[in-house]
Amino acid sequence: MTREVLTTVDSSVMQPMRTHRRARAVWKFFRLPTTAFASVILLVFALLALFPSFVAPFGENESTRSYFGSPSTAHWLGTDQLGRDVMSRLIYGARESFIVGALAVVMGTMAGALLGILSGFFRGPVDYLAQRVVDVLMSLPGILMALVIATGLGASLFNVSLAIAVAILPTSARVIRGATLGVSSMPYIEASRSSGAGNARIIARHIVPNVAPPIIVIASIQLGFAIIAEASLSYLGLGVPLGTSTWGSMLSGSALLYVQKAPWLGLAPGVALTLVIVATNLLGDALRDAGDPRLRGR
Repeated sequence: MTREVLTTVDSSVMQPMRTHRRARAVWKFFRLPTTAFASVILLVFALLALFPSFVAPFGENESTRSYFGSPSTAHWLGTDQLGRDVMSRLIYGARESFIVGALAVVMGTMAGALLGILSGFFRGPVDYLAQRVVDVLMSLPGILMALVIATGLGASLFNVSLAIAVAILPTSARVIRGATLGVSSMPYIEASRSSGAGNARIIARHIVPNVAPPIIVIASIQLGFAIIAEASLSYLGLGVPLGTSTWGSMLSGSALLYVQKAPWLGLAPGVALTLVIVATNLLGDALRDAGDPRLRGR
């Protein structure tokens, strides 16, 4: 009875301490200048993507009858050749670009991570077959592979995301396989196996947590590639359906045709795309450092 009371008291004391320690770690993480900058940038664009109709001054394809209007108080980022407000299209385009990028990164990185973990952990025939598939995929340029898949499936938001995900998969699989090989050779893996732990338990308890930092970094880097790939596919007419605003379609459409007459058409989506790519890379590096015990003290 006394032991149960002591255990209950100890748990009631330690739980607030753990919560406070985690809160301090989170606060310390977001106090870093690079992390704060990246978080603010991504939060702003995420809010724009979630609530475009509440922020955009005009509709996505609403014509203001002010053709090629330069930036002014009425149109902060100017208007395009059809009289559409560039700022409004930029806000609506954030939604589609984030959806395409997020879907492609989640599908491609998760599938690649699963293939890399299974390949690096089981080795043997599983590793041989998996790596031959990865070799074939890596022998083809990523954007060319996405182009072929998008052509076969047709232009839609999900099909574009799937095509880009297939292009992301081999790089993710190869990187995670290398990380898995390093982790699976550690002594505590053999100790877990000697104590009777099965493969599924070892993968869930030891492999996945230790290869999570590279997965985060790969995902953050591939987000920029996914948005750029969507821009390339949109330029060829294989991106999202016509009439849907994305940063890629804004860059590859009127911005290229009227770059000398109206340079602001490409400036706005270009700056937005650059900010998102830089922010995701900075946040990915910070998450990797926070999850690596060797770098956490820095």
